[in-house]
Amino acid sequence: MVKVRPTKAVSWWEGCDVLGGKDEIGGGTWMACSKEGKVAFLTNVLELHSSPQAKSRGDLPLLFLKSSKRPREFAESLKGGADKYNGFNLIVADIESKCMVYISNRPKGQQISIQEVSPGLHVLSNAKLDTPWHKTQRLEVSFKEQLAKYGKGEIPVKETMKKILKDKVKAEESGLPHICSLDWELNLSSIFVEIETPLGLYGTRSSAALVVRSGGGEASFFEEYLDDGIWKEHVTDFSMMV
Repeated sequence: MVKVRPTKAVSWWEGCDVLGGKDEIGGGTWMACSKEGKVAFLTNVLELHSSPQAKSRGDLPLLFLKSSKRPREFAESLKGGADKYNGFNLIVADIESKCMVYISNRPKGQQISIQEVSPGLHVLSNAKLDTPWHKTQRLEVSFKEQLAKYGKGEIPVKETMKKILKDKVKAEESGLPHICSLDWELNLSSIFVEIETPLGLYGTRSSAALVVRSGGGEASFFEEYLDDGIWKEHVTDFSMMV
C-alpha cells in the first residue's frame, strides 16, 4: 500500500463532545458531530493548484462544533478569513433547529458562498453543492432506489453503504469537468476510488454515515475504514441532546 496521511477512526474526542474521524497531522476532521445536535463535514474543491502554506481545512468543522453559533451565524463569521484556506465545501447543520448551511470559498477571489440547504436530497462532491458530476448523479439515483425500497421504514445503514458507496463505475470522458489531467479526473470520477500507482494502491480509505432518528435524537455513526490494508467497520450509537 502507498503511504497515506495518518488518521484516526471515528471515535469520541478526548476533552470534548465531538464524535468523528481525526487527521492525526493537522488535528482536524472531515466529518463529525456533537452531542448537542450539531453536524459538520467538508470536501476539498478539485482545482489545479493549492497552497502548501494554507490553513488546514479540517479545522473548519471543529470550529463550528465547538462554537455556540448557529449555522448561518457561523457561516457569516468565516467571511473575513476563508481565503486563508485552499478550496473547500463545508456543510454545517443544527439538528434541533433543522437548519443546514452550505459554505464554499470558491471561485477563488470572490466572497464566500453561503446557501441555506433546502429540505430534500442533496449530493456534494468536489464542486458546488448539487453539481451534476458523474459520481453525484449515480449517488443520487442509488440513494433514491434505497428510499423507494424501504419506504417509510428505517434504511439499514450498513447494507445501504456497502451497496451505494462501493460503486467503481467511472465517467465517460465527456462527463469529466476538464479541470485537471483527464487521466486523473477519470480515476477520481467513481464513487469508490481505487487507483494502482507505482507506489501502490491509492483511493478511498473511509466511508461514513450519520443517522439521526426522528422523535428523540437517537443517532448512529457508522464507519467502514482501511486499517493496515484491512477493511474494518464499527458503529457508535448515542443520544443527541435535542
